Amino acid sequence: MSAPPANSNCTTMPPFNSLARRPIFPYPEGTEWNFNPNLEARLTERATQQGRRPDEFVQDVVARYLEEEDRFAEAVNRGEDALERGEYLIHEQLGERLRRFLQP
Repeated sequence: MSAPPANSNCTTMPPFNSLARRPIFPYPEGTEWNFNPNLEARLTERATQQGRRPDEFVQDVVARYLEEEDRFAEAVNRGEDALERGEYLIHEQLGERLRRFLQP
């Protein structure tokens, strides 16, 4: 596909997906997601148990997942930073701390 002439008023078309043979657009609000039948049934069952709509339930599940993923990534970054500063325990030191912690 060639670009329009510089003085043209027409806009360029979005990229063309060679596999699907359809234009690729950003996800619009209200995008429909397809799950395999087993997962969809599980999501619907959980939503129903909580007295919620499945779409609302899925949004909350995804939001919690992303929050947990962010929390985990931040913990990994803090650990890497501490390691770079030389703040770490070797295996024996950790074992000793656990033994003291678990003693009555």
